Amino acid sequence: MTPIFRAADFLQAFLALLPRGRVWSRDTDAVQNQALMGLNTIYESNSARSRQLLTDAFPASTYELLPEWEATLGLPDPCAGVAPSAQARVAQVVARLTSVGGQSIPYFTSMAANLGYTVTITQFVPARFGGSFGAPFGNQDWAHAWQVNAPQFSVGKNTFGGSFGSAFAWWGNNVLQCEIQAAAPAHTIVNFQYS
Repeated sequence: MTPIFRAADFLQAFLALLPRGRVWSRDTDAVQNQALMGLNTIYESNSARSRQLLTDAFPASTYELLPEWEATLGLPDPCAGVAPSAQARVAQVVARLTSVGGQSIPYFTSMAANLGYTVTITQFVPARFGGSFGAPFGNQDWAHAWQVNAPQFSVGKNTFGGSFGSAFAWWGNNVLQCEIQAAAPAHTIVNFQYS
């Protein structure tokens, strides 16, 4: 935990650094020390800002540096819509930063989880001799098809400490669909099933 320094703490440090002598009073009511107190309120403010910078330096807890994180990652993009909430924007930044690439089911389910969605993935196979009677018959394209199963409306909820002015809840799967389609291997066909 970073220490919290107040103006009075800075004043005590300044008084300890003053030279010795009758001119350099240690009394906090002295005129020179009241002038120092005016400077120390600025130091207190800068100290508080530096603590906030430590919080904003991490993408999952950022607020003020969110535009810088987004600019670094090429966001916002059309996936988030016209007016995404701050929490949805942070989730998209975290998802992009933690994305290492992959083509596996665990990769895409964890990618969706980082965006705030709970999904399952279904893989399909082409029809083969000896398959079960009554099963759908498909061609070789089914070897490259997969399906993302998600709720019809994924609801995101704002948490305590979320951004001021954001909605308490929002719903929709646009970000999920856009991000998965962007990350899907080029040779595959992605279907989305909303239940």
